[in-house]
Amino acid sequence: MPPLMFGGLVVFLLLGFPVAFSLCAVGLAFGYLAVELGFFAQAYLWNLPYRVFGILSNDLLLAIPFFTLMGAILERCGLAEDLLEGTGQLFGKFPGGLAIAVVLVGAIIGAMTGTVAASVIAMGMISLPIMIRYGYDMRIATGVIAASGTLTQIVPPSLVLIVLSDQLGKSVGEMYAGAIGPAALQVLMFLAFIVAVALLAPRLVPPLPEAARTLRGWPLLWRVTRGMVPSLLLIFTVLGTIFLGLATPTEAGAMGVVGAAAIAILNRRFTWPLLREAMTNTMRITAMVIFILIGATVFSLVFQGVDGAEWLHHMLADLPGGQIGFLVFVNVFIFFLAFFLDFFEIAFIVVPLLVPTAVALGVDLVWFGVMLCVNMQTSFLHPPFGFALFYLRGVAPKSVPTKDIYLGAIPFLCLQLVLVGILIFWPDLVTAFLPRGTGVDPASVIIDAPPPPDPSAAPPIVFN
Repeated sequence: MPPLMFGGLVVFLLLGFPVAFSLCAVGLAFGYLAVELGFFAQAYLWNLPYRVFGILSNDLLLAIPFFTLMGAILERCGLAEDLLEGTGQLFGKFPGGLAIAVVLVGAIIGAMTGTVAASVIAMGMISLPIMIRYGYDMRIATGVIAASGTLTQIVPPSLVLIVLSDQLGKSVGEMYAGAIGPAALQVLMFLAFIVAVALLAPRLVPPLPEAARTLRGWPLLWRVTRGMVPSLLLIFTVLGTIFLGLATPTEAGAMGVVGAAAIAILNRRFTWPLLREAMTNTMRITAMVIFILIGATVFSLVFQGVDGAEWLHHMLADLPGGQIGFLVFVNVFIFFLAFFLDFFEIAFIVVPLLVPTAVALGVDLVWFGVMLCVNMQTSFLHPPFGFALFYLRGVAPKSVPTKDIYLGAIPFLCLQLVLVGILIFWPDLVTAFLPRGTGVDPASVIIDAPPPPDPSAAPPIVFN
């Protein structure tokens, strides 16, 4: 029954049905069949309303609309333009300087918006025409823009990390702390690639000509500061309060929305149409996430009822290589699965089925979740299905060949896969940033307390 359920889901997806409704249809159809064949009693399906209520009453999921609304406001408030213009002028005199500015701004925008679309579209519209005008190689230009936009997936406060924390049963703060090392290394790897191209083939990434560097001295410093200071303040408001334990992710997301609105007001971009458009976009994404999650819980309930979890656990636990073999297989499997499924769908459908085996093999779940997050980051750069490539194609001039967009993404896709390999063999890159606690096993703590007083020895109570 479990392999048939997977096969049925694949058929529905290949036919083009929406994922949420495909999950519900397959789950309910096989649930009815399982009851008829005696796999479980009909009363087992009475758990479904409780599961749906648990999803709708999950406070953690409230962080998703807040962070989405924050990103939607920042996408339209002009902050990306200020950051890119100032940073581009700052590094523009060096070969590859514009590409370096795109990567750095992509990481900062990713830490504020949490959405790949916002980063890729903003940087594609602003920096790609400048790169083309001043002679950048087309594949380098398009590749660095698409890749820097995908940094949003791993740089906190990523929506993927919020969803994975819910599915793995870990706190959002732990997932964010664990992602710091991989996110920093990913940025450094992208920068190292650009520097290598600048040293080996500077003609592919020429510096800005003297006439194009219109800002110098204090005007340049002011332009960079005007874009950087509000960004850093917002990042600290959102992430700092979570790391310091001063706010929950939901509360931090709410403060982030207020901060994003303040930045839009300071940039004189805040309007009611902007707010209405941002709220509409937030509503669509939130509804999509909730419906996929409801569909996933219908599918997983029936899948577990027909012993699918045990079937999958035995199949994965018997892989050669133990823990490393399991991690290699899972990452290869998810890499190819990401050609066809969105990261939300992978997180809701596949990840919960992998958790029992990961726990049985002694895999730290924060390490596991961050590793899968980096892997799912590649789904945005897969030619020809990567959404980052679609976003870039939509804003790139018609003179930019689609072939160059696809080929330009491949080197950065390979760098992301290298990072996945590093994480498999170097878990300390994730776990080193996690809180260590006291180091004392609670089971070893012995509390010596005086025995309770003997009630018979108490003086009698006299009532007058």
